[in-house]
Parts: sequence; C-alpha cells; structure tokens
Amino acid sequence: MTETFLSPEKLPTRSFKDASLAVDYLTEIYTRNTEFLRSSFQAYLQKANAGTLTRRHRACYPEIVFQNFSYSHTRSRLSYGHVDQPGSYSTTVTAPLLFRSYLIDQISLLMENHHQEVQITESNIPIPLHFALEPGEALTASSHPDGQGNNIESLRDCFDVPDISHVNDYIVNGTYDPIPGLPVPLAPFPAQRIDYSLHRLVHYSATNTEHFQNFILFTNYQFYIDEFCRYAKSLMADADGKDGDVQYQCFVEPGNVVTPRGAKIPAHGDAPDRMPQMPAYHLVAERNRGITLINIGVGPSNAKTITDHVAVLRPHAWLMLGHCAGLRNTQRLGDYVLAHAYVREDHVLDNDIPVWVPIPALAEIQQALESAVAEVTGLDGIDLKEIMRTGTVASNDNRNWELQDQREPVRRLSQSRAIALDMESATIAANGFRLRVPYGTLLCVSDKPLQGELKLPGMASEFYRRQVAQHLEIGINALRRLAAMSPEKLHSRKLRSFFETAFQ
Repeated sequence: MTETFLSPEKLPTRSFKDASLAVDYLTEIYTRNTEFLRSSFQAYLQKANAGTLTRRHRACYPEIVFQNFSYSHTRSRLSYGHVDQPGSYSTTVTAPLLFRSYLIDQISLLMENHHQEVQITESNIPIPLHFALEPGEALTASSHPDGQGNNIESLRDCFDVPDISHVNDYIVNGTYDPIPGLPVPLAPFPAQRIDYSLHRLVHYSATNTEHFQNFILFTNYQFYIDEFCRYAKSLMADADGKDGDVQYQCFVEPGNVVTPRGAKIPAHGDAPDRMPQMPAYHLVAERNRGITLINIGVGPSNAKTITDHVAVLRPHAWLMLGHCAGLRNTQRLGDYVLAHAYVREDHVLDNDIPVWVPIPALAEIQQALESAVAEVTGLDGIDLKEIMRTGTVASNDNRNWELQDQREPVRRLSQSRAIALDMESATIAANGFRLRVPYGTLLCVSDKPLQGELKLPGMASEFYRRQVAQHLEIGINALRRLAAMSPEKLHSRKLRSFFETAFQ
C-alpha cells in the first residue's frame, strides 16, 4: 500500500529574473511549510496527551533550479557564480531569511554570468520536524494507551526526522558522484546539512545563528575572551566612537545577551547558568562585516567540530589566534608565528581530506596578518622579523607529547622545518581549505619545551598579562583589513577544485 501524507498544497514552480524576488518566493515556501509542521506538532502533542492516534505529516524544502544550455565560458574573473557545463543544477534551501543576502548575491551572479532565469520550486526532500522547530524546543510527548490498549505512534510515525543520507559533506569533500538524470549540486551544502549545523551552533555557542559575523576568530584560551569582552564593551559605551572602516552596532554574549551601541549594560538576554562547550561572542556590524570570537578550548576535535558547523554560514575568513610551543632556540616567549605551512598530525580530518593534500598559505590573509603585526607593534623590516617568524606550524593530537620517547617526534619536526607546535591550527586551516573558507594562523610562543622553558603557572600569568591584549588587537586589525576587501578577492581560485558548485 502506498503511504499517504498530510501535506500543504504544493505551490507552483516560478521563474525569476530578479534575485530578490526569487528569495522572497523561497521565503514564502519555507515559511508556509515550516509553520505547517509546527502547527501539526502542536496538534500531535494534544492528541498524544489525550492518548489518541494522529496522522503522518510532511512538508518539503524549497529548491533553486538552474538550467545551463551552453558550454560557452563565462568571462567572470570570480571563482564562483557560474557553471562550466550545460545541464540542470539545483540545491535545497533552508532558513532563507538568515541567508537572504548570501542567496541574493549568489543567484544574481549566476543570472548575470549566464543570462538565464532561475526557477524556485518545492523539492521532494522532507523538512525534518526537528529542523522546523526553534533550536532547543522540546520534541517529547507522553505516551498514553488509546481506547484499545495500544500505545500511540512514536514521533517518527507522524513526522519526518533527519535523514543521514542528506546530512553529509560529499559535495565539499569532492566525493559526490552525480546521478544520471538528476540535477548537479548548485551549492556546497544541502538544506538538511545546513539545518544540522545551525542547530549545533546554537548548542555549542549559546548564541543564535543570526548573530554570527562573516569574520571569525578562534582561540584556545579564556584570556582572549576576557580581553575581547573588555574591548567590545568599551566600544559599546562610546556611542560616537569611530571604529574605522567597520562601525559596530552591538555586542552579543552567550545567552544572546545584547549590549547595544551607546549602552554600558546589556539591553536584553539571559546569561546561561553554565557556559556552553565553545562560547561565541559577536561584535555585530552591518551586512555581517563584524567579528565573531569563539573559544574552542583545547584539541583538534573541538576545532573540527566548530568549523564544520560555522562553514555553513559561508564566512569570508577565519583566523586562529592561540598559543604554541616555539621549537627554535632563537625564538623568545611572546614572539609571533605566522603559519605559511602545516604539518597535520591531528588525525581528525584524515577521512575527509587526505594528509597528502597540501594546505597552501593564502596571500590576502598572510598580508593582512603581517601588516596588522607591523601596525600594532610599530615595527617593520628587520625589527619586525625579531618578533615574528613565518614558517611551518605542526599540530598534533597529544598534548603531552613530551612524555613519550621524544626522538621520533623531534626528528619529524626538524625534518618538516617546523617552528611551532600546537593542537588546533592545522585543523582549522585544513578545514578552511576543505570547506572553501579563507583561513590563516597567527600564534604566540608561550613555552619552549625543547629548550626547557616549560609553561609553568608563574611564567604563564606574567606572559598572559603582557601579551594577550596585543595579540588580540592584531587579530582584530587583520580582520578589519580583510573586511575592507571585496569578498570576491578573498574567495580565490586557490580553494576551488576541478568540479565546483556555482555558489560560493
């Protein structure tokens, strides 16, 4: 017997020459369908509490469909915004209000480069109930027997749940195999994969996804968070202050605690009783040109987890600011390391991007970081080289590597020409490369284990007091420089493989 579903009436497919109108229609479909699921869930809860049966409900994601009819090569100098073969292309879409600017930009480029309309329709990919609800909303109901002594259906009998076949990274990993007769992916992530990450981001960061900015700092120390909060709150208290090229509008802390410009205390929000695993802090600016700082804690697993999820927001750049072990005798505590290559012994990405894949330095990021160090320290030329060294950073998954037989790891570090060792930088850079997000690393030497200068409590406290503020200022300065560039310049061809999606 064919299973039947209670669904809203399917809206007609429409063609658009205007990207804004296309996104309006995506929003109409998505809003109507998610509201249907939410109201159906409320009815389900009422019937469940009454011990009565309920029907199965389904609603689907909206979809962008694009037809290319020519092999003609587009003249666009961009690394995205076009396809290179005739055929049918499509992507499912979620949260179109959150992604409105991104979708308008991507659709506009596609239409401009190919002089073709796009079609907006309803897909046949169901929206899981979990993703139609607000993050954190309860999904449980009591189970009561009906009049015949039978238990009511489970949630899965009445609604679609996340389908692992639609929550994957096949497209960005380059392992997606096109299916004859079906459209080729138009975007790097399908809707369910994006929804999964949007909900995970709220869980890990304790802030809503609309607060995330396009320029991201990752750090592995609370000291940087404390300094960032001090800096951000001083900006907010100065209502008429000049922030440079970017004017910040508000500061958002975990629990969606919002301090608007001109205020000395938060206007609304509730700080969580317990801090989340990877709290996020946001200096919000127009068009998401502000800065998000995330404390990822220690280790490559956290670094991979958070970048897997942040990537669906399609940020323009992310940087790692953290501490490292200096490996050369000529380095001093407090010196900076600008990574231009990585030794990957973190292992968490081995199944997604093989270790033989080189992770190149990106010129725009490197120049922004070096210029920021020069401006903040007031040094240049040979004096700048005294405090900053460019070279290879090695990342491993063993914080206590010094306790094993050191001969083999030290030999590998020497052969790779490594100048610094940490646990997260290679992961963040490699995942940026894999997920097509421009990346960079500026570390600060906090100990020199090979020379016997270990990170001990007294030394660490003095070092932190002296160095964190400057290091963070350099990171903020670098992101401001990147925000002043066009996204087209940042998202370079260096991150694109042979077969790429049209959407960035």
